[in-house]
Amino acid sequence: MTETTGKPILILGGTGKTGRRLAERLTARNVTVRIGSRAGKPSFDWLDRSTWDAALDGIGAVYISYYPDIAVPGAAETVEAFARLAVERGIKRLVLLSGRGETEAQRAEEMVKTSGADWTILRCAWFSQNFSEGFLIESILEGEVALPVGAVGEPFVDVDDIADVAETVLTEPGHVGQLYELTGPRLLSFAAAVAEIGKATGRDIRYRQISHAQFTETMAAHNLPPEFAWLLNELFTEVLDGRNETLTDGVQRALGRRPKDFSAYATETAASGVWSN
Repeated sequence: MTETTGKPILILGGTGKTGRRLAERLTARNVTVRIGSRAGKPSFDWLDRSTWDAALDGIGAVYISYYPDIAVPGAAETVEAFARLAVERGIKRLVLLSGRGETEAQRAEEMVKTSGADWTILRCAWFSQNFSEGFLIESILEGEVALPVGAVGEPFVDVDDIADVAETVLTEPGHVGQLYELTGPRLLSFAAAVAEIGKATGRDIRYRQISHAQFTETMAAHNLPPEFAWLLNELFTEVLDGRNETLTDGVQRALGRRPKDFSAYATETAASGVWSN
């Protein structure tokens, strides 16, 4: 049921932002999918390698989304071990969800490339949906987003575009050995993004730049799991330093169309009511 094998596709992180959407798209095309998660059948857990074999049994291709994020220390080695196991089992078609400007993510990319797999890499910008399906939704609902980020521009990418690209590269020929860097069509600061959400919702939603120390204190007050606290600190102190202030043509190359603009995301999401108090 994949482009080359006729076997099901394993979607690791199949209940997450990109995996859930990819599963819906493939199912709509009558492609059999297996959801790789701790609640899946069979269960899959990145931290329990004894679960990997059963999840790979009978599979033709794998979409790899690492939990909690491919930027966390040790992710690259874990992804390498999984990729090599898949190839040993005869499953060569691997699609990796990666991140821009993240050292560990780029290490994971290189390890997948050298695993012997027929690889495709989707290297993604900051998800638009982090404002509606991630940790920022609470701040949007409260009416103020406070982050240690100034005027740096981010080419927010819509998760629907990522899922469309993943569906295409897993079901159509011509994408093996390709790295698609996926961004939206323009750069926005976090303040500008919050302003667009405010406009779409008709609400007064403020953006406030805070210090890194204040941000760390806020995270500590929320009692986040250590790996998530580390990840957020890494993203806001290292990655969002301007290194990703460039647009790319990955969506256009893979799909033959322009990526979705952040304003369209804001308008559609506001209409869903998720940001309504």
